[in-house]
Amino acid sequence: MKPQYLVLAIACLAAFAAPVPAGAQEQRTPVSQCQAIAQNIPKATFASFSGAATLTPAVSEGGDVKLTFRGHSTFEIETPGGIVIATDYNGWYRPATMPDVVTMNKAHTSHFTLAPDPEIKHVLHGWSDVPGEKAEIKLVIGDAYIRNVATDIRFSYGLGGSQENGNSIFIFEIAGLCIGHLGHLHYELTDAHYTEIGRLDVVMVPVDGGLTMGADSMSRVIKRLRSSLILPMHRRGPPVEAFVSMFGKDFDVANAPDDSITVSMRTLPKKPLIYVLKGVQ
Repeated sequence: MKPQYLVLAIACLAAFAAPVPAGAQEQRTPVSQCQAIAQNIPKATFASFSGAATLTPAVSEGGDVKLTFRGHSTFEIETPGGIVIATDYNGWYRPATMPDVVTMNKAHTSHFTLAPDPEIKHVLHGWSDVPGEKAEIKLVIGDAYIRNVATDIRFSYGLGGSQENGNSIFIFEIAGLCIGHLGHLHYELTDAHYTEIGRLDVVMVPVDGGLTMGADSMSRVIKRLRSSLILPMHRRGPPVEAFVSMFGKDFDVANAPDDSITVSMRTLPKKPLIYVLKGVQ
């Protein structure tokens, strides 16, 4: 990094740590630990705190996070503090216990439900019901911080056209880990998307080979993200091998003996691992 950029980075970090004026305590803004400073500082986008107090999840650094594949693109995520999250929740694939949070995308009815169990405390839509706007989610619950990055989608069922910001990538910041669920991703990500996402240690990726994106396009996204643990999901038609074949010796591949994995900052693979959970094959 060039000296002038290093100075700018340090200044930005110092600004994040600055004391908060007493009058700003009511406006509490979640802080993302995963939006790392980009290598090219002038092109990086930093969050604007505007003097507001910061809000962070309960401390669970170094704890274990359990991810269980429930079906299609629904994963159950259990935090060290006991928060249960279900991704792309449609009501068909349910966690073993009532989830505290569910996320949804609307590309197809297999990715959402408009009649979730009323006992679910937080139902997060990856789309906005207001035309021309996008969903903006920043939720801290227990030891988890959940945010979204909006992406465009194609209209379903051969209608043609697309909808700007129609779906979302959901990011879960838990126990120091940055965990991303790509949802029903239809287009390759832009530099702005990658900056907004930041670091992803674990990523759940659709491998259907066409309903979302082709295997070559999806593999380019995964290579750019450089996650330590890649969990395939949303397999329809082609075998997972069609996706795996796009990766070379820089990635390890393994089939899991069951449908779940427990991971922490301590146990992340040193080399990127494509880990196919039972039920996805």
